[in-house]
Amino acid sequence: MSPKKDQASPASSSQPDGNNEPLPPLSPKDFRTYNRMAEKMDYYHNHFRQMWNQLQDACTSTGKRPGGLSPRQLITTGLTFCSQLDLHHSIEEEHIFPTLARRMPEFRRELSLVSQHRQIHKGLEKLEEYLTKCRSGEVDLQREEMKMHMDAFGEVLWTHLDDEVKALGAENMRRYWNLQEMGRMPF
Repeated sequence: MSPKKDQASPASSSQPDGNNEPLPPLSPKDFRTYNRMAEKMDYYHNHFRQMWNQLQDACTSTGKRPGGLSPRQLITTGLTFCSQLDLHHSIEEEHIFPTLARRMPEFRRELSLVSQHRQIHKGLEKLEEYLTKCRSGEVDLQREEMKMHMDAFGEVLWTHLDDEVKALGAENMRRYWNLQEMGRMPF
């Protein structure tokens, strides 16, 4: 899978209170202010997309060093991916989502983005457990098995990476926050 570039543009949008009147177009400067969080999040998400693709390639390639990674490097890279994604989600859930959830339903615990985190973490835990056993020598690394663990949560992960950036895009953010509030966002 490859990342989708479905960024918002300075067009019009409807308001969240059910008022379907279009919002006025944004100036390029205001668009950048509103879109700042989406751009930062997409930067981090691209790192995870790149690591995922590297791991998938190493699990499906053939040859002496599939995907350019030795078994030890594959295990270490996989565990790094798990650790970094877990940390990223922890930061979001503790520091970013609570602020956004005050006005934005998609960041509330019971709704989609947090629900996606839970689904991703179930898969991450299984992948991490498998790779930890491989690192300790308890089991031999089987690239097909690693791929199976990744595939179990891959679709929800890629959907989440795109959904979160879209939710933080300028057109959605301006429905809930004004320019001054965007400038004071702590992240």
